[in-house]
Amino acid sequence: MVSRTDDEDLAVIKDWWQRNGMPLLIGVVLALVVVFGWQGWQKYQSNQAEGASIVYQQLLEAALAPSGQADTAKVVEFANQLKNDFGGTQYAQYGSLFVAKVAVESGKLDDAASELRAIVDKPADANLGELARQRLARVLAAQDKADEALALLDGDTEKAFLASREELKGDLLVQSGRTDDAHAAYEKAKAALSEDAAVGALQMKIDDLAKGDA
Repeated sequence: MVSRTDDEDLAVIKDWWQRNGMPLLIGVVLALVVVFGWQGWQKYQSNQAEGASIVYQQLLEAALAPSGQADTAKVVEFANQLKNDFGGTQYAQYGSLFVAKVAVESGKLDDAASELRAIVDKPADANLGELARQRLARVLAAQDKADEALALLDGDTEKAFLASREELKGDLLVQSGRTDDAHAAYEKAKAALSEDAAVGALQMKIDDLAKGDA
């Protein structure tokens, strides 16, 4: 038979459990959910990246065929698969860059501009954004929209892209007939290059403008 003291101890334990046991249990369950949820998310992310990498490799093979002629239909197919199945990855935007490339080669500048503008508006990272921005500027220039292209290149950029951006601005300014501004842009591009960088083509542009002013 249980003594009165034991009854009192049992009552204390029950009272403690009612007040503290359930919150502790819930806390443990939530902690386990967080741990296993994070592990599951990590695994999902890994699987996503692996799947996207495989599709991107297929896209590269279609775009960089040994014949030198891209399989446009396959490039578009794989790029769309990347967008639909792996839209949150960088692979999807790299795929769009290739779609824009084959569109330019096919003379479909509007399609190329659309692909590139989508990346510029919401880049997966700064490098992709700048790469798409410069390519979009060249597409716009080919559409005789040099002023719009120049506006796209306003603002700051990473040091690694400064030389290519300034040279591109110089090209666009030449197209617009603003040779003095073009010369200044080319000089900025040259100054932004590393000491061991090749400057031959850029120097020729600077020299050609100097001859035109002579």
